[in-house]
Amino acid sequence: MENLQLLLSGFGTALTVQNLLAAIFGGLIGIVVGAMPGLGSLTGVALLLPLTFKMDPTTGIIMLAAIYYANMFGGSFSAILINIPGDSPAVMTALDGYPLTQQGRAGKALFTASFSSFIGGTIGIILLTALGPVLARIGLAFGPAEQAALILFALTSIGWLLGDDPLKGLLTTTFGLMLATIGVDQQLGQIRFTFGSVNLLSGVSFIPLVIGMFGFSQVMEMMLCKNDYDELACTKLTIKESLLKGSEIKSIIPTVFRSGFLGNFVGLLPGAGATTGSFFAYILEKKVGRERKNLGKGVISGVAAAEAANNAAAAGAFAPLLALGIPGSGTAAVLLGGLMMWGLRPGPLLFKEASDFVWGLIASMYIGNVIVFIVSLAIIPFLVKLLRIPTAILTPLIAVICIVGSYSVNNSMFDVWFMLIAGIIAYLFKTFDYPIAPLLLAFVLTPRLEQTFRQAFELSNGNPAIFFKSPIALTFIVLIVAFVVSPLVLKMFSKKKELSVKS
Repeated sequence: MENLQLLLSGFGTALTVQNLLAAIFGGLIGIVVGAMPGLGSLTGVALLLPLTFKMDPTTGIIMLAAIYYANMFGGSFSAILINIPGDSPAVMTALDGYPLTQQGRAGKALFTASFSSFIGGTIGIILLTALGPVLARIGLAFGPAEQAALILFALTSIGWLLGDDPLKGLLTTTFGLMLATIGVDQQLGQIRFTFGSVNLLSGVSFIPLVIGMFGFSQVMEMMLCKNDYDELACTKLTIKESLLKGSEIKSIIPTVFRSGFLGNFVGLLPGAGATTGSFFAYILEKKVGRERKNLGKGVISGVAAAEAANNAAAAGAFAPLLALGIPGSGTAAVLLGGLMMWGLRPGPLLFKEASDFVWGLIASMYIGNVIVFIVSLAIIPFLVKLLRIPTAILTPLIAVICIVGSYSVNNSMFDVWFMLIAGIIAYLFKTFDYPIAPLLLAFVLTPRLEQTFRQAFELSNGNPAIFFKSPIALTFIVLIVAFVVSPLVLKMFSKKKELSVKS
């Protein structure tokens, strides 16, 4: 009840002219930045942070926060339309979003993405409002051992959850793990697998890898299968056809809520971020969803799972940021720097000492989420018209976007060449039915897994018992064993059943 009264007072702060304009401006910039491959929320917030130096702290953080959560909306647009995720959280959106475009259902994919993003973000904001400090303490319960067990659980399951062939899924997972270990070991300072290349000392850049594996591989496919894409460009798409039917909305509601809560939880974990949240939600949908067998082939539930999770995770990241001063993602770390620059000290006392600031920010997230949702729906007609561009023009246009997006990360031609090689490899993977998603998930999770494992062993002086003393870590270890053993047990039972039927 007290939180509700504080939230109402926060709306008074958020609805002032300057704060409302800040939310609108941040939302529009966030959508644009999110839709442009190679930028992302971290770059957008970092570039606009200096503009807020002379602003009122509340106004400044409202604008930066709007860029963050609006970025999650925008990232799905390019992922769905041209198979190039605008930001890393949209990687999972592309798995079903682009196949829907190929089926002539781009409008439905865009509407699903916007609708799911709005609901997921709302779930995250409501939980932040009701349980902000409590949620932050829950996230803090996940120490290095617990996080390491959670990530290892994800890695052991993705190989056969995301691929139709378990062996192929595990092989691409291993390949992603190997790519993630390239570069200088951050703890020991040792150089690993760079083969003498200075450009690999900082590791493989995620954006060129994603752009190559999704975008440039698509360019190759468009050149080789030109007729299929010409037929798609001739398909007439209307707004009426873009709207989801009542039965379709009803079918994705469980997915949206399930993914929203999971994404919000992942957002609480320090260092996890929206990318990990969307990956985890997609894995869960692959396991329990009604359309799990068709996931990756173009179903709206796949888009809904990824988008609900990454928006909920973005909102969830504000709980540890405000209540504990612990950033849950790179973007949240930049926001933390902004708070400290304005003389605000995030922590348990922030909700009491600067209640106007905290509740004004939270209230603005409700308003901004609605604004961004309306804008994202309003531009669907324009986005759908992009598909009417002839393939002869669209193919080189996408190729240019791939090159510029890759180059803009580090202003390096090495990233461009790496993107091209990644695109060729991805095209070969698709040709021989090797799934790409396990590779990308392993690439994202491996650095965090390595870091948390080392921290856990440092805390226990090298004693692995730390993973068995924690109830949370032990639960995940039991689940890991079950995931590894269950396929073998099921295979053994199926063989016995076949023998009994024959006899």
